[in-house]
Amino acid sequence: MSRRPGLDLLRAVAIVWVMVFHSYLAGWTGGGVLRWSGWMGVDLFFALSGFLIGSQVFAPLAAGRQLDLTDFYLRRSFRTLPAYLVVLAVYVVWPSMREAPTMMPLWRFLTYTMNLGVDLNRPAFSHAWSLCVEEQFYLLFPALALMLAWRARSWRVALVFAALVLGGMTLRAALWWHYVAPVQAAGGNAGAPYMRYLYDPTWARLDDLVAGVGLAALRSYRSRGWAWLERHANAVAVVGVLITLACMVLFDGRRIDVVPNVFGYPLLALGMAALVAAAAAGRGVLAQLRVPGAQWLALVSYSLYLSHKMVYGQLHGRLAPWVQGHGVFTVLMEAAAVLLVGAALHYSIERPFLRLREHVRHRRAQHLHLRAGASPALSGTQV
Repeated sequence: MSRRPGLDLLRAVAIVWVMVFHSYLAGWTGGGVLRWSGWMGVDLFFALSGFLIGSQVFAPLAAGRQLDLTDFYLRRSFRTLPAYLVVLAVYVVWPSMREAPTMMPLWRFLTYTMNLGVDLNRPAFSHAWSLCVEEQFYLLFPALALMLAWRARSWRVALVFAALVLGGMTLRAALWWHYVAPVQAAGGNAGAPYMRYLYDPTWARLDDLVAGVGLAALRSYRSRGWAWLERHANAVAVVGVLITLACMVLFDGRRIDVVPNVFGYPLLALGMAALVAAAAAGRGVLAQLRVPGAQWLALVSYSLYLSHKMVYGQLHGRLAPWVQGHGVFTVLMEAAAVLLVGAALHYSIERPFLRLREHVRHRRAQHLHLRAGASPALSGTQV
């Protein structure tokens, strides 16, 4: 899929939203509703990832071609691993760079399982939980896509997606009443069981990914349905904004409640999916909206996400006397520091490995053509 300004804008909004949410680590308590609702930026990332990766997987299947699983995991590995491993190495080798003194065992990060049974007493690099959710999902997603593509029927696909959403709601309700409600009834701090069982685990946070993948399936298989979305893209964008605002009211900074956790996450996923659909549809205002700097923020968003809490920790710790207490200048200095470190990570690690990825994929495509008896001359092999 070619780059769309609207999708870049949503990714830029998501990373800024998340960074504002975590700005308390740098000692900033401003931002109001933008800050306490900033956790929703991760949900927007999930919906975007579900749509973009889903489109990559469904495109060849919808065209009647085989899904190249090796190429899929090759692309994902080169995209996510290098920058992640560099930041993880800094956290492990240089403990004073952490935003918190202690972190979970290294093997939990290397296996992308730190979001399962998260230890709140060791919170350094805790934002890696969302990366774990995505990696676990994409490990299994190609198998799901192949199953859906085999003798695909609309009602079967709809049934699978409905089962995933309703199953998530049922599971969250059960986990709430079993682990969170008793702590609340006893007057204890329900934050720990809430994070451990309802916020970080993959099984409780699939709504946005499923919504994004559903959009990708609609775009790949149901051209009339996608055409309808394109014709009504502006209305869909308005619906997405209204649903997101409604979720802000529903959660209202108080996520530890049964109703938002059971019904709020699917509703939020619907709002995020509407925004992604409007941004991906070519005819809408959102899809064509170009905001200066948004494309660059979208390009470096992964590196920014990985490094921003570490930078905040340094600003609040070692550099506090120099950067804090200066009002708007403090905010600007903190933003500049986060952008600088994120850009350095992107251009020194992430971008070179993305270029290497295309070289490896090109060489692999040549090898496959030669093995198949085809001409080694290739054209249009880059995706």
